[in-house]
Amino acid sequence: MKKLTVNASTDNLPKVLEFIDTELETAGASMKMIFQIDLAVEEIYVNIAHYAYTPDDGNVIIQFDSYGDPPLVEIQFIDQGNPFNPLDNPEPDITLTAEEREIGGLGVLMVKKSMDEVDYRFEKNKNILTIKKSLS
Repeated sequence: MKKLTVNASTDNLPKVLEFIDTELETAGASMKMIFQIDLAVEEIYVNIAHYAYTPDDGNVIIQFDSYGDPPLVEIQFIDQGNPFNPLDNPEPDITLTAEEREIGGLGVLMVKKSMDEVDYRFEKNKNILTIKKSLS
């Protein structure tokens, strides 16, 4: 398992995406798959950077693993910020117009729809959000 630790700042998003893209390329992911996973990674990471800590107050650990045949990619986001399970929020009503719909929730919905598995747990004072995607 590969690991990257960064300060929870949106300034570090390019570093996070570079880490993920390097590992995805090594795992044999297509450009389409890399783009899809990058969107999910960006959504999750930016939410952590904006809401887990006060600015510049904590780190995020991103762990990457790839295993199996066809390869399954597993990415974990670990932070010690405020406990928060984004999967508990109600899904937005996408049948409403943009003007009628409340702000928020579309990014998490996109992550849930585009990944094969999304899991959250709070363990030992840490938020752990895991996404999994088959590269087949």
